[in-house]
Amino acid sequence: MNDMDDLRVRPAGPDDLDTVLAFWRTAAEGTSISDDRDGVERLVARDPEALLLAERGGDLVGTVIAGFDGWRCHLYRLAVHQDHRRRGIGSALLEAAEERFVRLGGRRGDAMVLGRNERAQHAWRAAGYAPEEQWRRWVKPLTG
Repeated sequence: MNDMDDLRVRPAGPDDLDTVLAFWRTAAEGTSISDDRDGVERLVARDPEALLLAERGGDLVGTVIAGFDGWRCHLYRLAVHQDHRRRGIGSALLEAAEERFVRLGGRRGDAMVLGRNERAQHAWRAAGYAPEEQWRRWVKPLTG
């Protein structure tokens, strides 16, 4: 049996959120201000197909957020469980995300990748993405 035969990629639902947050604590590199239940609930409520999960044998083995705002296609939180890396799971998640973007009319995907995460940079390059050195990310935490 092909290792990918039992891989299932699907959108997350409300019942998946605690599992996703726990998964990110072990499989994702770095943390985000939105890494809490409220933040992920808002994401799934606003765009129910944005958070994609990869499962094998009923276990969560990977995630990616494929956010489309009507203008740009943004990729966040591509994470694969360390025991399942280098088996095509990240590629399957990116393929599902890119198919979603094309279906929605997106023209280009961009990814948030930590500068210090060389493993991730290699994976994104292998998937056909390239850094745009002329751009810098500017952020301002918002308080409400």
